[in-house]
Amino acid sequence: MAIMLDRPTSETLADLRAEIDRIDARMHEILMERGEIIDRLIAVKARAGAGSAFRPGREADMMRRLVSAHKGILPLDTVESIWRIIISTFTFVQASYSVHGDASGGDGPMRDCCRFHFGFTVPFVPHAGADSVIDAVAASAGDLGLVPVEAGRTAGAWWKRLAGADAPKIIARLPFVERRDHPAGMPLFVIAKPLSDGAARDIVLYSAELEPESDPALAAISRLGAEVIGKSGRSLLVSAPGTLDLSGLPGGVCLTEIGSHAARFDFSQGAKPQSGAGA
Repeated sequence: MAIMLDRPTSETLADLRAEIDRIDARMHEILMERGEIIDRLIAVKARAGAGSAFRPGREADMMRRLVSAHKGILPLDTVESIWRIIISTFTFVQASYSVHGDASGGDGPMRDCCRFHFGFTVPFVPHAGADSVIDAVAASAGDLGLVPVEAGRTAGAWWKRLAGADAPKIIARLPFVERRDHPAGMPLFVIAKPLSDGAARDIVLYSAELEPESDPALAAISRLGAEVIGKSGRSLLVSAPGTLDLSGLPGGVCLTEIGSHAARFDFSQGAKPQSGAGA
């Protein structure tokens, strides 16, 4: 039979503070140990000729495991923010990058989201619209762009800019873990130059062009299990499960894949990934 040992009733504030100091020192040691491993990782990638340091599918999995296992008095927001900073900063150490954000809906909310997800080490560059963000990413060596999923009507069909073979693509959707009252809960698409590997393909995004008579095409998109999440004139932003076959769309619809991301993970709904259509 297991014997439960009670904590000593005579422990003092000094004892507890010494324990905290011991844990803080160990946490610092572990972070430095992680840095040493990243340093070795950089050397291995250099020999292998590896590409981008971003692995959005892996990051999404890491964040889901973290929040699902979390317990205790430390707020989940704090834990998520700490890990996002650790991941993003060590990615920055591998290859420096900046984050360009579409701040047309307000600089404050976009800046808050960037700092929550990427920390203060990674430079943040605000822009007046999605087109400017895409231009900056395209002209960079490896920067990221943030565009609100629910971009305003004035943004136009910005997703058409992602349709070229060498054009930037959507590689992730933030936050990786959704929940009520998230401190950086504004839904964002992460845009980067095309990844050679490491992309999550639970949800695939398309730029669609319609002929003038669009009602049958819209009905067909919905019937097949896809979803229109953006519309500007005859141009649509379409979201669909990665396993969905869209060959059944009418001939008047021209689809071009423009990126993908991990399935949405709503922690407020029982911590289950949402594998259906949707941004």
